[in-house]
Amino acid sequence: MDRRAFLKLLAGAGAAALAASCGARTPPATPTPTRTPRIALASAQPTATATFTPTATATATSTLSPSPTLPPTDTPTPTNTPTPTASPFPPGPPTKLGLFVTRNDPRIFDLLRTGNIALVKTMEYDPNFALEIKENGPDTLLVGRIDLPQIDLGSLADPRAAAQAFADRLLPIATEPRRMATFTAWESYNEPTPSEPDQMARLAEFEAHRTRLLAAAGVRSVIGNFGAGMPPLEWWPQFRPAIEAAREHGGYLGLHEYSAPTMQFGTPQDPLGWGQDPAQEGWLTLRYRKVYRGYLEPNGLTLPLLLTEVGIDGLVTDRPGPPGRGWVDFGDYWDGLGMGTDTPGNYIEQLAWYDAQLQQDDYVKGAAIFAAAASPGWESYEILGDTFEILKQYLSVHPPR
Repeated sequence: MDRRAFLKLLAGAGAAALAASCGARTPPATPTPTRTPRIALASAQPTATATFTPTATATATSTLSPSPTLPPTDTPTPTNTPTPTASPFPPGPPTKLGLFVTRNDPRIFDLLRTGNIALVKTMEYDPNFALEIKENGPDTLLVGRIDLPQIDLGSLADPRAAAQAFADRLLPIATEPRRMATFTAWESYNEPTPSEPDQMARLAEFEAHRTRLLAAAGVRSVIGNFGAGMPPLEWWPQFRPAIEAAREHGGYLGLHEYSAPTMQFGTPQDPLGWGQDPAQEGWLTLRYRKVYRGYLEPNGLTLPLLLTEVGIDGLVTDRPGPPGRGWVDFGDYWDGLGMGTDTPGNYIEQLAWYDAQLQQDDYVKGAAIFAAAASPGWESYEILGDTFEILKQYLSVHPPR
């Protein structure tokens, strides 16, 4: 019996357990297709528009509910059955997955040599490192960010002066000839957190002016870079000046999408199902569709999207499951849902489901998995360890466009 067939036997019990634990935050359930083998479905354009409604943010740790317990059964339980070895991923549509790289590691170049890394985001901007990335992945988008303290929007009295100060700091780095030849675009501050619409408007003024200043030097920008579940959906009209500046100067919108205890949590998709319904949206992962369908597309403001951080992150709020941070911490929980004990394989399969969703939206240009060569303290997010060979095999059969 292959792994998919084995998991299909467990889908009903696992789905019921997760649904019972998710609470009111989860969108209403929708029928889930029968679980299929590891074959990504063909890309399709979205065909439905969802209602544009506000939601609470999801950026801090909250009290966590216990892991669900599978119901008793008169038949032998799945835990008594050895988990079958996962079969390789078969060829599929072009991937949009990429890497968030925190430091140099030779395994990064091994993945790049598949030719199938859509995006690399990095805070390591050594020009020789950037050149090596582009040599091994010439078609890979490369996004940089310099390490700065979080911006304080509450005390941002002069957004244009702040944008000028940022440009003065970044441009000597970004305009170095080797970086100009390798980096696609640059972010500004990481995960800004406006607490009211006026702060969102001030951030927009900062981002718009920063984008214009960098563009005058030939440097493109990634605007926004909001954290998972941020900002409230009803505040996007205040961000319009930044969006218009990015559209005018060849920039990108940057968003982060994390979820836990599975990548599917917060969407209508059952974690043991593999539907590719392009109408699906989410409050954490697939939240970007709410932004594009609810505001950007109706107002003619669509621009290329880079999901510059994605993955499992237990620090999102209002979720079921055990305490934890990165994907490594959720293996036992996934086993209890019926996924089996292959934690690395289970994580890559969740990323494969997410990738199949991204493939349906042409404006999505890449999604950087956090993290490759993780910094100390972030080891539970590491994608170059036990997941490395599985991810490499997936990428090798899902080439970019």
